[in-house]
Amino acid sequence: MNAYLRGVNEIILALIFVAAVGLGPFAGVLALALHGAGMVGKFFAEAVEEMDQGPIEAMQASGCSTAKTILFAVLPQVLPAWIGVVLYRMESNIRISTVLGMVGAGGIGFELMTSMKMFEYENTAACVLVILGMVFMTDIISARLRQMIR
Repeated sequence: MNAYLRGVNEIILALIFVAAVGLGPFAGVLALALHGAGMVGKFFAEAVEEMDQGPIEAMQASGCSTAKTILFAVLPQVLPAWIGVVLYRMESNIRISTVLGMVGAGGIGFELMTSMKMFEYENTAACVLVILGMVFMTDIISARLRQMIR
């Protein structure tokens, strides 16, 4: 199931959801959520598979409960990778949402396309600046969070 979620591009999912639920941001949210769940699930599973088994075995040998083993041996190993994946997906979703809006999935991409079709170049410039601002702010916040993790 996970491969199916990742295998279909967000734009295709958005077009399917626009046909299913109509024009608007709900179709875009569904497309991003479905594709994002597949990507995040894959990377989360890979982080768990790649972790060092030594701390887990040591805690189990000393008689720790499963909850304590997860809390003190598993999470410290996978949490940085998980946070990195979530931040990357958030950055991607902001960029992709602009494109999805252009195919009718609502949001600022829809406003951008509408202002371009109406030859309202002031509004077009404002939309582009807002998109750039959102991407830059997300990148700055993501970099600071990653610094805090390290």
